[in-house]
Amino acid sequence: MVIEDMDALVARARALARDGGRNILGIAGPPGGGKSTVARAIVAELGERARLVPMDGFHLAQSELVRLGRRDRMGAPDTFDAAGYVALLARLKQASEPVVYAPEFRREIEEPIAGAIAVPRTTPLIVTEGNYLLASDGDWARVRPLLDETWYVEIDEELRVQRLIQRHIRFGKTPEYARAWVLRSDQRNAELVAATAPSADVLVHLQHVA
Repeated sequence: MVIEDMDALVARARALARDGGRNILGIAGPPGGGKSTVARAIVAELGERARLVPMDGFHLAQSELVRLGRRDRMGAPDTFDAAGYVALLARLKQASEPVVYAPEFRREIEEPIAGAIAVPRTTPLIVTEGNYLLASDGDWARVRPLLDETWYVEIDEELRVQRLIQRHIRFGKTPEYARAWVLRSDQRNAELVAATAPSADVLVHLQHVA
């Protein structure tokens, strides 16, 4: 199914939030592809009935990436605590605790912050977004069964790359470094993510996604 209208996406999310229990909506897509924007828009529309829990909170810390020799591949599948992410989703799915705390990635310092997102048991819809929600390798393969519905967001490829470069510049990288990083590391990750698109329940094509 392909959806090109934000109102239709909001309607689907509202239906998930009215389902009578706790549902988890997963929004996947390549770096810079608009998935975070769509996720934030959905949560803003639903207000207290939804909470955003991004996958990015499970980035390994910079010091650990350096120890493992993976700093120059930050953002690749093996630079996240995938098992920890799965464990959090399972707790959120069960919805048996009064509140569950999730980590948040702070792009300005490029580090995850533990306990930054509070998710009350009464919240009916969890929106989680990230690159590898539909991946089928290793611990990532355990994510998809925990999601009640999955969307894959994609935009024009040239626009995606340019936006990603601008994002890196905005957070302190030089234009030359930003371009080199995007075309080397981010692009390799984007190709891995693109291969997972066919397994999504909904393909999202929006003309204006920032």
